[in-house]
Amino acid sequence: MSTLLEQAVKAHGGMDSWSRFRSVTVGLDVGGAIWPHKGQEGLLEGIEVTADLRRQRVDTVSLKDGWRGTFEPDLVRIVATDGEAEERRAPRASFEGHVHETRWDRLHTLYFSSYALWTYLTTPFLLTYPGFHAEELPQWSENGETWRRLKVTFPAAIATHGREQIFYFGADGLLRRHDYNVEVMGGAPGANYASDYRNMSGIMVPMSRRVYAFDAERRRIEEPLLVTIDLQSVDFQRA
Repeated sequence: MSTLLEQAVKAHGGMDSWSRFRSVTVGLDVGGAIWPHKGQEGLLEGIEVTADLRRQRVDTVSLKDGWRGTFEPDLVRIVATDGEAEERRAPRASFEGHVHETRWDRLHTLYFSSYALWTYLTTPFLLTYPGFHAEELPQWSENGETWRRLKVTFPAAIATHGREQIFYFGADGLLRRHDYNVEVMGGAPGANYASDYRNMSGIMVPMSRRVYAFDAERRRIEEPLLVTIDLQSVDFQRA
């Protein structure tokens, strides 16, 4: 494990604390310009998500509309309040040929949001799991701060935005920014800013995230605000 990753893990609560938990349940709202653009406005407002912290599985409940969703890398499933179900196996393949402008259905949206939230809720501890490779990059200056950066290569078995992603950490070791190119959107760039940290059962959790596009120099493009993620509650369940 790199020295920077060790520092980041410690700052977010440490592996001893993390290893006590098997899952986390969060209540949250997900908004931003991307959802009406994809034809799915409001679908992820007022949801409750339970993420397995050891393997990639996410269960979602819509507190507003009552539907329930299940995600694993090879299957997504939505069950409506009347019991009617829709599912998609090998869901990644359904994005073949998609670009930023391609409209989504509910299963596309559940797949994307689930793997993304799972990654966000498990960072930086996820980066210590088998198959991940981290390499420190030159420092980065933004918002009057100097951030250290890790370029991380994800293993092929993990459903995620793209194989290579960059994580930025402040002097306190907490995540400030997370960059990626979204393969299921034709490689669209995303700069994901984490803020409003709170100590939840010994784990430092950012309660707010804001996602913007970035240019060729990795400078944030202010408009449109692509995704907003606001957590209202966080409950870690013990192993």
